[in-house]
Amino acid sequence: MKRLAAVVAVALMTTACGSDSPTTPSGSGNTGPITFTVQMSAANETPPITNADANGRGTATITFTVPRDSTGAIIGGGTVRFQAQLSGFPGGTVVRNAHIHTGASGIPGAVLVDTLLTPAAPVTLDANGAGSLDLTNSSLQQTDATNIAANPAGYYFNVHTALNPGGAVRGQLVKQ
Repeated sequence: MKRLAAVVAVALMTTACGSDSPTTPSGSGNTGPITFTVQMSAANETPPITNADANGRGTATITFTVPRDSTGAIIGGGTVRFQAQLSGFPGGTVVRNAHIHTGASGIPGAVLVDTLLTPAAPVTLDANGAGSLDLTNSSLQQTDATNIAANPAGYYFNVHTALNPGGAVRGQLVKQ
């Protein structure tokens, strides 16, 4: 009887402890959205901006919503949401484009993931040179999401203005 009681006690302890096992995915999750932050400035552009947009700056949060397996590996394409706060620009600045580009700090690169903001439908900053962007692109490719998540410092986000169509403020992605 003592032996049966010991077996039952061990079984109960194993079951109770199993739910707190470090190998069990936690609520913080490695299967939810992937978030990046960006600190942008005109000085980060290549070459640095020295005209009226030179005091431009901003922050961005970029969120990938992609399917992932229990290990956190991206297993398909999804959407990307871009939320940016801009300031320090001349009043009424017209923001024409914003994208994720390939390229380490100081290196210009090709557009990889677009926000879908266009010169035909720009965002105009307020009289104080501030404003926000909240844009979603529903065509994030699995390969792009995987590569960016694996090496966010190899990619940058920048915002283009009418005065600086090649980019006015820029910052490297940082995974959160």
